[in-house]
Amino acid sequence: MLLRFAIKNYKSFKDENVFSMEPAPKQKDLSYSILSSNVSRKLYKGLCSSVIYGANASGKTSIIGAIEVLQQIILSGNINNKNLNTPNVAVNKLELVPNSGLAEKEPVVFSIKFIEEGIVFDYQLIADFGRFLDREYNRKIIREQLSINELNIFVRTNDEVVISNLDAIKSLLDNDFILKSEDLNNAAKRNIKATELYLSNNFKSFYSVRLFEVITNWFKTKLTVVVRGDRVCTAPKAELVKNTQGINHLINLAAKNFGANANTIIYAEPIDKGQEYLELGSIIEKEEKKILIPAETYESYGTMRFIELFPLMLGVLTKGGTLVIDEMDASIHPMAIMSLINIFHNDEINKNKAQLIFNTHNPIFLDRNLFRRDEIKFVERDEATYQSIIYALSDFGTCGRSGVRKTGDYMKNYFVSRYGAIRDVDFSDLFKKMIDKYNEGSHVNNVQKTK
Repeated sequence: MLLRFAIKNYKSFKDENVFSMEPAPKQKDLSYSILSSNVSRKLYKGLCSSVIYGANASGKTSIIGAIEVLQQIILSGNINNKNLNTPNVAVNKLELVPNSGLAEKEPVVFSIKFIEEGIVFDYQLIADFGRFLDREYNRKIIREQLSINELNIFVRTNDEVVISNLDAIKSLLDNDFILKSEDLNNAAKRNIKATELYLSNNFKSFYSVRLFEVITNWFKTKLTVVVRGDRVCTAPKAELVKNTQGINHLINLAAKNFGANANTIIYAEPIDKGQEYLELGSIIEKEEKKILIPAETYESYGTMRFIELFPLMLGVLTKGGTLVIDEMDASIHPMAIMSLINIFHNDEINKNKAQLIFNTHNPIFLDRNLFRRDEIKFVERDEATYQSIIYALSDFGTCGRSGVRKTGDYMKNYFVSRYGAIRDVDFSDLFKKMIDKYNEGSHVNNVQKTK
């Protein structure tokens, strides 16, 4: 269960900005949206969903992208560039990560807090990537810190490490004797490389493979991040699927509920034998014959997007975890999206504490009966400094012009700029000038032709 994610000096976010999935104090509306977990006799609460609003280029996608960047740093164990198949370019080119508005280089800060297997993990990484677009800079990790159940376990500062509170996690260590061996403890603090995570190397090797695996398995299997939701592909690999009947049955049930019930949709062997993944196809019945054609040539874009989205939803609800999607609702009817949101709010279905986070431009989800005030987030970018901030609707008080009451009309107030994160847009003058200029040019050309 994700509790908190924070960044600083990441792209347009100069100051520390916290994306919280913990309930705000004194918020009692829609209590069924609250997840809970007891750890060491302490009750932790988390939100089961969150929606992010903001103008174009405000930084909504950057928040989601930052989560994926940290995810891949953890899984790779270093801050070197990658070569992964993702539309999030910053994952592969970390020189794009630093804030581009800074005159001098400043370190980038990531921190994340989550619960997995009954353990509360709090991890922070501070890295020096140099200035924006500096590809040749010698990167280094400045600080790395891991806390477990609110106790510091290690703090790495450059190439020095302080280990503490090992007795508190004695049952999770690989070998008890490391607690008594000064030589092993000293060895665990040596040979620290500037670009490699202490978590993935010395801590794993000397202290606890189990803790390392719990952390990395959460990032790998429980945290799903989709940047550019319109480019998601969930087709199974051909070599891993021996029988597609069960998969095809599920996607057709989903498609029919979505409204695409005119024909059957299946995963089929790819025409190109060198292709790694199965292909979606539509079965068209014509003159008592069944014809299989590529689904993308027949089905609507919205249907294709929903079918790609469905396995992600099913997966996170089945095994638990956090699903973060950029532009999840693009080309999908709002009623279908609302139904998916409500599934996460339904504790009879969402038994594994799954969480859904997505950004959108559709104001229809600004509904007090759909989201709690602390589940509605806004990203705003200052037009003078070009720096972004993130805040929640619950950050507003209940009094005054910008006060937010449970009975308020969130959508109406958003459009009259009560909450910020919206920009007046009027293209009239621009189009008028361009059309006038075009007409003037056409007139000159016509005059020249007549001469």
